[in-house]
Amino acid sequence: MATLAALSYLVFTARDPSALRSFLKTTSVALLGLAALIAGAPLWLVLGLALCALGDFFLSLEGEQAFMAGIGAFALGHLAYVVLFLGQAGSDLSQIWALPALGLTCAILGLGLVMAWVLAPKAGELKIPVLIYIPIILSMGLAALSLSDGAALWVLLAALAFMASDVVLAFETFVLRSDHPLRRYTPYAIWPLYWGAQAGFYLSFS
Repeated sequence: MATLAALSYLVFTARDPSALRSFLKTTSVALLGLAALIAGAPLWLVLGLALCALGDFFLSLEGEQAFMAGIGAFALGHLAYVVLFLGQAGSDLSQIWALPALGLTCAILGLGLVMAWVLAPKAGELKIPVLIYIPIILSMGLAALSLSDGAALWVLLAALAFMASDVVLAFETFVLRSDHPLRRYTPYAIWPLYWGAQAGFYLSFS
């Protein structure tokens, strides 16, 4: 059902807000959270999925207050995933500073610097929330990079996909002009990356 909702939402992702659009977007992740809960998955996975579903609901609405509520929910969702990853037996933060992970660690940190440099001047009154959100995104990627058990690769790929969706969404929101031709494609990049990441986390820990 979650997959069906996600595929259905792909049709609506570039359309104007509506009740059906909000329903499909929210339930596509909420159902993953419910399935994880029924399966007895770790609480932090269930919480992360639930918070991301809540963020989906708010971001499906119009207005700055809804946008800020969505960003807050997603920030908490990222942090729930950080706790989930670091709580695994195979997690070792020291390995992010050793080869072969060091290269990806530097790339993640470099991405954060570029995002701050590009987005801060464009974010206006949202500058502070944006600058707070960036290290939260990075922390999730680095926490995923700390894993070394059997599911580590899939968790890392899901985390990188989640980060990529955040980056595209940020550039769509703050950098691209309203009439920029890339805006015709960004929704169709954001949604598969984002939902694929949530499904990846669900499959890795359930």
